[in-house]
Amino acid sequence: MDTADQQESAALKLLEKKMQSIINPSPLQPVKHPLLDALQLTLSVKRDDLLHPEISGNKWRKLKYNLLEARRQQVDHIVSFGGAYSNHLHALAAAGFHFNFKTKAIIRGESSYAGNPTLKQCSAWGMELQFVTRQEYKKRADPAYQQSLQTLYSNALILPEGGSNQLALPGVMEAVREMLQQTDHSVDHIVTATGSGGTLAGIIAGVRQYQPKTRVTGIAVLKNGHYLNQEIASLLNETRSRQRQEWCLQTELHHGGYAKVPAKLLDFCEQFTVQTAIPVEPIYTGKMFFGLFQLIKQGYFKQGEHIVALHTGGLQGLKGLQEKHKRG
Repeated sequence: MDTADQQESAALKLLEKKMQSIINPSPLQPVKHPLLDALQLTLSVKRDDLLHPEISGNKWRKLKYNLLEARRQQVDHIVSFGGAYSNHLHALAAAGFHFNFKTKAIIRGESSYAGNPTLKQCSAWGMELQFVTRQEYKKRADPAYQQSLQTLYSNALILPEGGSNQLALPGVMEAVREMLQQTDHSVDHIVTATGSGGTLAGIIAGVRQYQPKTRVTGIAVLKNGHYLNQEIASLLNETRSRQRQEWCLQTELHHGGYAKVPAKLLDFCEQFTVQTAIPVEPIYTGKMFFGLFQLIKQGYFKQGEHIVALHTGGLQGLKGLQEKHKRG
């Protein structure tokens, strides 16, 4: 091994060691509810909101191996995309701060958003904010636009919106392995919120590797989410027509669309937190748990099954949601 390889290996080991020192496996928490007892179902929650106070949930899972790959390539700059209240950008900024990466966000919206709680904290962690028009933001996945960014930021790793790419999957797979190690019961069904598809794809990949008989359900949090089926299949390197039947994406439980928060959803979130001592927010986790209980009532799960719901974090968004309501 030459000197450059030795330096690369040492840098990777140092980053891995630091990751292990500040981010530990999240707990698996049992949930009690009369409806579960009546239908003889067992529910556990994989509390990825407790992974780290700043880099939590599925956003950390998806970032982990992207950061390791960046360090392997000796890349010190991460560029990504998001909205003004993005959980992904918040986690990326925190990860950059803790693990010594420069970060830049290309943000849909006006520069006036820079003072909101999410972006204000991103800036405090050293993230550079660039606001673009909605027209430019629509180009974020266009190969020519991506290439222009790569030319502009030659020593940067460019991550897609939400952080969902091939390198996101192994981090999410680790959550599946952990939950199987943390329970004495079989895990019959795993449920998660679905925004960009990377987390659901990672869970499916994890199930295929560690416990193939487990079924997986994603609850889309945005309207008209059918296209995510193809995104997920693509991340899994399979065609939609050849999709295996162990996973399903529920696309009718979005409550009107992304970031739409009707009163009944807010009421559910408040009641769920009181009953379980598990904090949720209405954009992702609240919709997921609301949808999960709707599916339970509809007989979606088999009697006697053990369901694990992945809590994907995102609680930082509550401050931004409160600010938006104040603005009216």
